[in-house]
Amino acid sequence: MSPMFTILLVPFLAAMFLAINMGGSGTAPSFAAAYGAGIIRKDIIPGLFGLFVFFGALLAGKEVALTISRGILPNEYITLTLTTIILVSVGLALLLANLLGVPQSTTQATVFALAGPAAYLKVLKAKYLLLNIVPAWFLLPLIAFVLAFLVGRFFYHPVRRKWPTLDQAGGHLPMVDWLVIAASCFVAFSIGSNNVANAAGPIAAMVVNELNLDGSGSSFMLIMTLSVLLVAPCFGIGSSLFGAKVIRTTGKELLEFGPLGATIISMITATLLLTVSVTRGIPSSLVQMNTFAIIGLGISEHGWREMLKDTPVLKIVSVWFAAPLIAMILSVVMTMLAERLGML
Repeated sequence: MSPMFTILLVPFLAAMFLAINMGGSGTAPSFAAAYGAGIIRKDIIPGLFGLFVFFGALLAGKEVALTISRGILPNEYITLTLTTIILVSVGLALLLANLLGVPQSTTQATVFALAGPAAYLKVLKAKYLLLNIVPAWFLLPLIAFVLAFLVGRFFYHPVRRKWPTLDQAGGHLPMVDWLVIAASCFVAFSIGSNNVANAAGPIAAMVVNELNLDGSGSSFMLIMTLSVLLVAPCFGIGSSLFGAKVIRTTGKELLEFGPLGATIISMITATLLLTVSVTRGIPSSLVQMNTFAIIGLGISEHGWREMLKDTPVLKIVSVWFAAPLIAMILSVVMTMLAERLGML
């Protein structure tokens, strides 16, 4: 085994560890609605999820990967040590969220883990972060909530009351059930277009730096593609390990929907994420868009009080704030320690 292979093995293992945890967290916004509607068995979900995440990363993940690898922290600073620190920090924060059974924004945890060391080293690209990424984090879930609320108020609930069999799972309308499964796969595809970059982006930048390759041309894209080929399948593994618990939190405990409601939620959130991934390359949180869409659709019929009182909304929101902060604190502390040990 060559020394270079041995050196690169640690950050690649860290990237795979992160991807496994991202797969657990990302399963919920993909298939929770379909699972909550009783359309699909949970043992089928990991395979479908992993497959469409892989396709999304390869076909539509380039722009977000570029942002993660050089848009927050200059790519020349993404060394072997710092890459390992960032990936381990995010992985541990997401592991905590997965153990709690709460779907968490892998994107926000990754961005915070990048921003912490970047600020400590005084190389943070704050303008792009504050003017592009952060506003999108607030705007996109709000758009998902408003769209789901309006569709629920003026289309979903009126249609369901008039034709109740249209929103019943369990074989009454098989074509509707298949439509929901297709929408869930579309969500997984959109996750691949955005979230795989959280692990593959830093890895690609690190390999380019360590091998002294040209980071502006075809070499970087080749390394990025190879990183995606390694990282994306780990999403399916994470779905198998952690997906069931996270899916129950969002799909069953939060609110139950029929096939029509599940399709509405999936299409709204996946379309928003895929659009911002391809057109702007902004790392964004599908988990939060999905949860806000579920809340919006629920409030359109049940009201605010029932949603906040009888569902785990407050628990989910609290972990949303905690996990990115944990990732940032871990990455900053480990960066300081690595600097003192002369490893940077």
